[in-house]
Amino acid sequence: MIHLHRLNGQETVINAELIESVETHGSETVLTLATGNKIVVTEPVTDVVHKTIEYKKTVFAGASYLPEFLRRPPLTPALSPHGGEREKG
Repeated sequence: MIHLHRLNGQETVINAELIESVETHGSETVLTLATGNKIVVTEPVTDVVHKTIEYKKTVFAGASYLPEFLRRPPLTPALSPHGGEREKG
């Protein structure tokens, strides 16, 4: 389950397993659920995706099978050989 906010500011809890698609419509995000229901929330698409992935990590924690998208290490900035961030350009 993930916590999101409807347009009126009310918190709502969504079953992340039912989310089929997430779309941006202006400043709003529309979730389409497997039930056919659509829910409009204030969080941007990237936040909904992040919350869904974090939820899935908790579901699969300790499982004998872990989907590939959950096995990838988190993205980190490229480091120079001297231990600091590599300069751009």
